[in-house]
Amino acid sequence: MLTARWTSAGLRLVTALLIATAAALPVRAFDTSAKAAYVADITTGTVLLSKNADTPLPPASMSKLMTLYVAFEAIRDGRLTLDEKLPVSSHAMSYGGSTMFLDTTDEVRVEDLLRGIIVLSGNDACAVIAEALSPDGTEAGFARYMTQRAQQMGLTNSTFTNSNGWPDPGQRMSMHDLALLATHLIRDFPEFYPLFAETEFQFDGRAPQNVHNRNPLLGMGIGADGLKTGHTSEAGYGLVGSAKQGDRRIVFAFSGLDSTTARAEESRAIVNWAFRQFAEKKIGTAGEVITTAEVFMGEAPEVGLTTGEDLVTLLPVLTGENLSAEVVYDGPVMAPVKAGDQLAQLILRPEGLPEKRVALVAVSDVPRGGFLVKLRTASRHLMRRFADGGVGDAS
Repeated sequence: MLTARWTSAGLRLVTALLIATAAALPVRAFDTSAKAAYVADITTGTVLLSKNADTPLPPASMSKLMTLYVAFEAIRDGRLTLDEKLPVSSHAMSYGGSTMFLDTTDEVRVEDLLRGIIVLSGNDACAVIAEALSPDGTEAGFARYMTQRAQQMGLTNSTFTNSNGWPDPGQRMSMHDLALLATHLIRDFPEFYPLFAETEFQFDGRAPQNVHNRNPLLGMGIGADGLKTGHTSEAGYGLVGSAKQGDRRIVFAFSGLDSTTARAEESRAIVNWAFRQFAEKKIGTAGEVITTAEVFMGEAPEVGLTTGEDLVTLLPVLTGENLSAEVVYDGPVMAPVKAGDQLAQLILRPEGLPEKRVALVAVSDVPRGGFLVKLRTASRHLMRRFADGGVGDAS
């Protein structure tokens, strides 16, 4: 169990080295050539890499993921069905770039449109979905809705002016937001996520030149199963990806590379680095007391703190598993305390990685004390004032 010390600011800090070995090698960070990148192990909640990750950038077709998320929500809520056929407007038909080659005589099944977006990156398919779900029937109205929905989901650096990533000064997303969106898609819609691993989709035989998924990771045999590429002259080449090996899953997003070859090489390198250079380590068991917090005016003078679930983190394999930890809370805690109350944060600092914060909760109830507790507390407070020189000080 960790030991504690007081600070003059009134915060109680607990610091200790949880895991240590004598000879630790320096951690080598991944040297990405992308302009912005974000890599996270979502199984343990560990951020592995963050480079300009919160900078809003042109997302190109990677922003189609937000259109897909909104469409999946509509299907889940019964506002749209997979077999429903949607008309193609002249506006949707007008899009160039990657398309399904739809025209105004088409009525297309929603399921085909989804595959057309995921596999073929169809700009026209996005617009068809957008107009069907828009509050005012326009793609612009759908884009405004997407922006509002993104903000609700915590995508604070995302704004949309269209459904497909067509170049526009108002179309922006950060790599952190894209990785968070990918995580939502994986966790919120497991029934639809397998679509992102499909490598080919032939729609109606009309576009033989556009039937293959552009995600270079699919088929490499490294556990990759999504999500979306993007490219414009302004954005460069980017990718939002995910891969699963064993029980671990990573998500990542990067942007700003100069070729499809560079994108493919960077994607493979990120996946290999994330899985080979880090290992899971269990450092605590749910219910196990990690430290204690002093309780003011309670029947007990302190309460044990624990995590709500087993504490598992990633550690770089080359560091000798060095991990420092600090517990921070406003103290002392005022009674009464209920078991399960969140009272503190455990800050983990693996060498070479961003810190990770874990909530600590009370292991037991501490009722408010009676007269004797008040007397004991007052005596302790007076003794502390004497120790600090606060009594009889004429200055």
